[in-house]
Amino acid sequence: METIDAQSEITTSELKPKDHFTGKVAKTSLAGALVDIGEKAPAYLHVSQIPPAADGTPKGVEEILTIGQEIEVWVKRVKEGRVELTMIKPMDHDWRDLKKDLVVSGKVVRIEKFGVFVEIGAERPGLVHISEMAHGFVKAAEDVVKEGDEIQAMILDVDRKKKQIKLSMKALLPEPEKTEETTPRAKSGSSSPRGERKGGRRRENATEDYSAYLVSETPAEPELTAMEIAYRDAMGKAKSKRSIAQEKHKRAEAEERDEIFSRTLTNKIKTS
Repeated sequence: METIDAQSEITTSELKPKDHFTGKVAKTSLAGALVDIGEKAPAYLHVSQIPPAADGTPKGVEEILTIGQEIEVWVKRVKEGRVELTMIKPMDHDWRDLKKDLVVSGKVVRIEKFGVFVEIGAERPGLVHISEMAHGFVKAAEDVVKEGDEIQAMILDVDRKKKQIKLSMKALLPEPEKTEETTPRAKSGSSSPRGERKGGRRRENATEDYSAYLVSETPAEPELTAMEIAYRDAMGKAKSKRSIAQEKHKRAEAEERDEIFSRTLTNKIKTS
């Protein structure tokens, strides 16, 4: 945020929200105060934008501010040449400012098993999941950062409805160089199959190794001879013919039952 000396000459058109001033109270009233920030006309500070007294007890504007007092203010809004101020320090990032891939700085304020929360000057802290803290496996968040550390992260996603900000430290780190694996493959019956953790840390190519493990450990289906293939096809055709014959027999039985039922019902109607 830009800080502007109250003594410098500025114009309303140059002002924008969050501009910072050290102004001087020019006049007070029940509704607020007029503050000299170096413009031709004083800016307006509404009573709702004045923090309460230090002891927390409600007091009038004239009991908190006095004429000639220097105060820190920020531009809240500029509308039709009228400058509205606030004494409440605005957030560095509004929800509309937070976008995917934006790089932000902040302080680690809480550490959990699943990651860390970072205060970035928004309404809510952002979350760096443990999987986004570094390339490779991270056993505990404390291995990478500690509470109070200043870090940089990239925004991965923003959910304004849920008030969630997802961050990544890993996105700002250079990709590790890939080295050719020289470790010999584990023999059959070893205690650690490919892709599992070894020594408390997951190997980076675990997914590929595990896929290869499944392929190599799946027994191949034996090839059939020409005679066996012909026999299997013949059995399949015979089974299909039997199924068709059974289906026709069932339909015939059903039609015969319907005909008997129909005749019986007709005879009863004639004799009644």
